[in-house]
Amino acid sequence: MIGADTTITLIGTRLAKIGTEFFFNGQTPDCEGCRLKNTCMNLNKGSKYRIVNIRNSAKHDCAVHDSGVCAVEVVEAPLVVAIESRKAFNGSKIVFEPIQCENSCSLYSLCHPMGLEKGDKGTITEVVGDVPETCPKGYSLKVVELSRA
Repeated sequence: MIGADTTITLIGTRLAKIGTEFFFNGQTPDCEGCRLKNTCMNLNKGSKYRIVNIRNSAKHDCAVHDSGVCAVEVVEAPLVVAIESRKAFNGSKIVFEPIQCENSCSLYSLCHPMGLEKGDKGTITEVVGDVPETCPKGYSLKVVELSRA
Protein backbone atom coordinates (compact mmCIF):
# COMPACT_ATOMS: atom_id res chain seq x y z
CA MET A 1 0.00 0.00 0.00
CA ILE A 2 1.26 3.48 -0.86
CA GLY A 3 1.69 6.05 1.92
CA ALA A 4 0.06 9.47 1.71
CA ASP A 5 3.40 11.12 0.98
CA THR A 6 4.50 8.52 -1.58
CA THR A 7 4.27 9.07 -5.34
CA ILE A 8 4.59 6.51 -8.12
CA THR A 9 6.80 7.63 -10.99
CA LEU A 10 9.11 6.16 -13.61
CA ILE A 11 12.90 6.26 -13.47
CA GLY A 12 15.75 4.81 -15.48
CA THR A 13 16.30 1.15 -14.59
CA ARG A 14 19.98 1.80 -13.81
CA LEU A 15 18.95 4.36 -11.18
CA ALA A 16 16.11 2.29 -9.72
CA LYS A 17 17.57 1.27 -6.36
CA ILE A 18 15.92 1.77 -2.99
CA GLY A 19 17.59 4.69 -1.23
CA THR A 20 18.74 6.46 -4.41
CA GLU A 21 18.17 10.21 -4.16
CA PHE A 22 17.76 12.52 -7.15
CA PHE A 23 16.61 15.98 -8.14
CA PHE A 24 13.73 16.13 -10.60
CA ASN A 25 14.70 18.55 -13.36
CA GLY A 26 11.56 18.32 -15.49
CA GLN A 27 10.84 17.30 -19.03
CA THR A 28 13.34 17.09 -21.88
CA PRO A 29 12.46 17.58 -25.56
CA ASP A 30 12.75 13.79 -25.96
CA CYS A 31 9.70 13.39 -23.68
CA GLU A 32 7.30 15.05 -26.14
CA GLY A 33 4.91 12.51 -27.55
CA CYS A 34 5.77 9.75 -25.06
CA ARG A 35 2.66 7.92 -23.90
CA LEU A 36 4.15 7.53 -20.38
CA LYS A 37 5.08 11.22 -20.00
CA ASN A 38 2.38 11.99 -17.40
CA THR A 39 3.68 9.25 -15.11
CA CYS A 40 7.24 10.60 -15.31
CA MET A 41 6.32 14.26 -15.05
CA ASN A 42 4.23 14.00 -11.88
CA LEU A 43 7.01 15.30 -9.60
CA ASN A 44 7.82 18.88 -8.57
CA LYS A 45 10.58 20.40 -10.69
CA GLY A 46 13.66 21.21 -8.59
CA SER A 47 12.63 18.95 -5.69
CA LYS A 48 14.78 16.18 -4.25
CA TYR A 49 13.33 12.66 -4.06
CA ARG A 50 14.32 9.32 -2.51
CA ILE A 51 13.27 5.95 -3.94
CA VAL A 52 11.53 3.91 -1.23
CA ASN A 53 10.19 0.98 -3.26
CA ILE A 54 10.51 -0.65 -6.67
CA ARG A 55 6.97 -1.34 -7.94
CA ASN A 56 7.75 -4.17 -10.35
CA SER A 57 10.43 -5.29 -12.72
CA ALA A 58 8.55 -4.35 -15.91
CA LYS A 59 10.70 -2.20 -18.18
CA HIS A 60 9.30 0.39 -20.55
CA ASP A 61 11.10 1.92 -23.51
CA CYS A 62 12.35 5.46 -23.01
CA ALA A 63 13.99 8.01 -25.32
CA VAL A 64 16.00 9.45 -22.40
CA HIS A 65 17.14 6.34 -20.51
CA ASP A 66 18.94 3.85 -22.75
CA SER A 67 18.06 0.88 -20.54
CA GLY A 68 14.40 1.87 -20.24
CA VAL A 69 12.40 2.92 -17.19
CA CYS A 70 10.51 1.14 -14.42
CA ALA A 71 7.93 2.16 -11.83
CA VAL A 72 9.15 3.23 -8.39
CA GLU A 73 7.67 4.80 -5.28
CA VAL A 74 9.34 8.02 -4.15
CA VAL A 75 9.06 10.45 -1.27
CA GLU A 76 10.33 13.99 -1.22
CA ALA A 77 13.70 13.84 0.55
CA PRO A 78 14.79 16.45 3.08
CA LEU A 79 17.38 18.96 1.95
CA VAL A 80 20.59 19.41 3.92
CA VAL A 81 21.22 23.11 4.44
CA ALA A 82 23.21 25.46 6.66
CA ILE A 83 21.15 28.14 8.40
CA GLU A 84 21.76 30.62 11.17
CA SER A 85 22.09 28.83 14.52
CA ARG A 86 19.41 30.97 16.16
CA LYS A 87 16.81 29.50 13.74
CA ALA A 88 17.91 25.84 14.03
CA PHE A 89 15.37 24.00 16.20
CA ASN A 90 13.77 20.62 15.48
CA GLY A 91 10.22 21.07 14.26
CA SER A 92 10.63 24.78 13.48
CA LYS A 93 8.82 26.10 10.44
CA ILE A 94 11.00 28.53 8.51
CA VAL A 95 11.06 30.62 5.38
CA PHE A 96 14.41 30.00 3.73
CA GLU A 97 16.66 33.05 3.62
CA PRO A 98 20.07 32.11 2.19
CA ILE A 99 23.19 33.45 3.87
CA GLN A 100 24.59 36.46 2.01
CA CYS A 101 28.06 35.48 0.79
CA GLU A 102 30.20 34.90 -2.29
CA ASN A 103 29.96 31.62 -4.15
CA SER A 104 33.71 31.15 -3.81
CA CYS A 105 33.18 30.17 -0.14
CA SER A 106 33.66 26.45 0.57
CA LEU A 107 30.34 26.43 2.49
CA TYR A 108 28.39 28.05 -0.36
CA SER A 109 26.68 24.87 -1.62
CA LEU A 110 25.60 24.02 1.93
CA CYS A 111 24.17 27.51 2.48
CA HIS A 112 22.60 27.63 -1.01
CA PRO A 113 21.57 24.01 -1.74
CA MET A 114 20.16 22.89 -5.08
CA GLY A 115 16.38 22.67 -4.93
CA LEU A 116 15.88 25.43 -2.37
CA GLU A 117 15.15 29.06 -3.25
CA LYS A 118 14.81 32.21 -1.17
CA GLY A 119 11.28 32.34 0.26
CA ASP A 120 10.68 28.56 0.16
CA LYS A 121 8.90 27.32 3.28
CA GLY A 122 10.00 24.26 5.18
CA THR A 123 10.15 22.42 8.48
CA ILE A 124 13.38 21.50 10.20
CA THR A 125 13.21 17.74 10.68
CA GLU A 126 16.64 17.38 12.28
CA VAL A 127 19.44 19.60 13.51
CA VAL A 128 22.48 17.68 12.24
CA GLY A 129 25.14 19.81 13.95
CA ASP A 130 27.76 22.44 13.30
CA VAL A 131 29.02 23.31 9.83
CA PRO A 132 32.30 21.55 8.96
CA GLU A 133 34.33 24.76 9.18
CA THR A 134 34.04 28.33 10.43
CA CYS A 135 32.03 30.71 8.25
CA PRO A 136 34.40 33.28 6.71
CA LYS A 137 31.68 35.94 7.11
CA GLY A 138 31.38 35.20 10.84
CA TYR A 139 27.88 33.74 10.78
CA SER A 140 27.04 31.17 13.46
CA LEU A 141 25.67 28.29 11.36
CA LYS A 142 24.10 24.89 11.95
CA VAL A 143 23.46 22.11 9.44
CA VAL A 144 19.82 20.98 9.36
CA GLU A 145 17.59 18.67 7.36
CA LEU A 146 14.70 20.65 5.92
CA SER A 147 11.47 19.23 4.49
CA ARG A 148 9.28 21.42 2.32
CA ALA A 149 6.13 22.68 3.98
